[in-house]
Order: sequence, then structure tokens, then C-alpha cells
Amino acid sequence: MAKYKYIKQIEKFFNTLGISTGLKVTEDEDLVSVALETEDTGIIIGYHGETLEALQIVLSLILAKASGEFKRVSIEVGDYKKNREEWLEKLAYDAKEKALFNKKEVYLTDLKAWERRVVHIALQNDEEVSTESSGEGKERVLIVKPK
Repeated sequence: MAKYKYIKQIEKFFNTLGISTGLKVTEDEDLVSVALETEDTGIIIGYHGETLEALQIVLSLILAKASGEFKRVSIEVGDYKKNREEWLEKLAYDAKEKALFNKKEVYLTDLKAWERRVVHIALQNDEEVSTESSGEGKERVLIVKPK
């Protein structure tokens, strides 16, 4: 499916929701990235990003139905994800320092799957600590531990 068809589907999606937006869409093998310019940032992001996460899932399903292939959708609005990723990277390095200082595991709770992924990536090549996720569903935690 050509990129312009994704743009049409995405525009239609936000128009249906009554959200006026300017958007930029980029695509790679398994991800469609949507950058939104809108005055409705709070509505789109929602409480702790929950609405944003739900919109990404719904839009992924709409695009999958239209194209016949599933691709993850990432929506950036008001630099929310960029700022959150920077905060998560700082959290990762703070957890590393705490794990090394105390010589024991540090548990990071209440992170969404994409947030755990950011922390894993931030520390993946670290020579002093390793990371792993444990648990299921809302009880899933990320563990930073000294090597």
C-alpha cells in the first residue's frame, strides 16, 4: 500500500474524531510514525498517555484492515513522546546508578510496554548492568541489575 493511502486513512480517522490536525507520516518496515500538529494535544494524549496509546492501537488496526498487513503506529503530539523518552532515559541511568551503588536489583514499576522498551534500549550495551522484564500484564516490572 502506498504512503498516500495511509495519509488519507489517518486524516479520515482524525476528522471522524473531530480533531483538526496537520500531520506528517513516515513509514518503515514495521512502523508508521505520525507527527501531529494540533491544538487538541491534551485530548489526544489523555491521562498519562492512555488515550494516545489507545489511538495508536485503533489506528494500527484500521491501517491493517485497509492494507492487509499490520504495522505498529506511533503518534507524536506536542513532543509528548520525545519528552517522555528523555525522562525514561534519565530514569534508566538513575536506576543503573542506584543498582551499582546498592549492589542489588532496582525495580521499575508502572511502565507501559513502549516505556520499558526505551529503558531496555538505553541500557542494552551497558557493561555494568543488565535489564529484564518480569511478570504479566499490569504487574510487569523492569529490573535493572548489576552484572
